[in-house]
Amino acid sequence: MLEKIKETANFLKSRLNDPPTIGMITGTGLGALTERIRADFRLPYEEIPNFPSSTVEGHRGILAAGKLAGKSLIAMEGRFHLYEGYSPQEVTFPVRVMAELGVKYLLMSSAAGGLNPQFERGDLMILTDHINLKGTNPLIGRNLDEFGPSFPDMSQAYPLDLIRLARKEAVHLGIMIRQGVYVGVLGPSLETPAETRFLRMIGADAVGMSTVSQAIVGVHCGLKILAIVVITNMNLPDCMRKTSIEDVIDVSRQAGPVLSDLWERIIGTLPDI
Repeated sequence: MLEKIKETANFLKSRLNDPPTIGMITGTGLGALTERIRADFRLPYEEIPNFPSSTVEGHRGILAAGKLAGKSLIAMEGRFHLYEGYSPQEVTFPVRVMAELGVKYLLMSSAAGGLNPQFERGDLMILTDHINLKGTNPLIGRNLDEFGPSFPDMSQAYPLDLIRLARKEAVHLGIMIRQGVYVGVLGPSLETPAETRFLRMIGADAVGMSTVSQAIVGVHCGLKILAIVVITNMNLPDCMRKTSIEDVIDVSRQAGPVLSDLWERIIGTLPDI
């Protein structure tokens, strides 16, 4: 694994003008921000050594690197999921590569189902914490000591200073933003009413099939993490409505420009580490 990480990082380094300090991962229908990057390169995942390929609708599968808001960053347009058949190590491989490239911040966006009845479709939610119900952990197995300790502390996976920064920039732009706990599930089937009721009872405000594994590995690598999800549908157990991937993509794309404006403001004000 370490050899593959270094091979991929060296391949990307040869194409970068400046080493990136920010890594970004966008999810279903949320690739609009990467179009704003003044790019050194844009590469399909298939052209990158050791990279998996995204198989999910709404995930373009492009890696872009360059400048945005005066900062050097590398951004994934589309991520990988356990339900695609990939291992936890494959799903989080790009995060390891980003850390090897020198990234200090990991910024993530994804689509999520709303569990908090006060939320509405199209809302943005900053993650304050997460619950891992995927049934596995990307750190299982021999520890990669080069990146971090065997038992990383997860008490501040989403640093409060970044949450405050995101809220401040949302206020500046006049964006109403939520915050809450995200629960990561395996998928790909959506939740039943009983499962939805259970997830709300254990303290989750939103549910999705991504983000958590990448956040765990990001913490292991010592990265500072900020994640914002789009609430694409409301999961209310007593009046569940059918949801399709087309609906999720549509709501995500509608929220994309507003979220992109917010991310650009956040990126421009991130302090140097």
